[in-house]
Amino acid sequence: MKFLLEVDMGENAFEGKAAEELGRILRYWGGNLRHYALTPGDGESVHDSAYREVGRWTVTE
Repeated sequence: MKFLLEVDMGENAFEGKAAEELGRILRYWGGNLRHYALTPGDGESVHDSAYREVGRWTVTE
């Protein structure tokens, strides 16, 4: 199995704050993963701190 996380940082990498924003996304989803079985097909949209959809994580074969 693979766990895939894809985040589109846009043209300006979160207004120059890519490390901060990616850190927040990783902390949030890292803590939230316990709510999933993490079996192939699981996944969820990923949002930035402004609640804009910026990507997705998925579990694949």
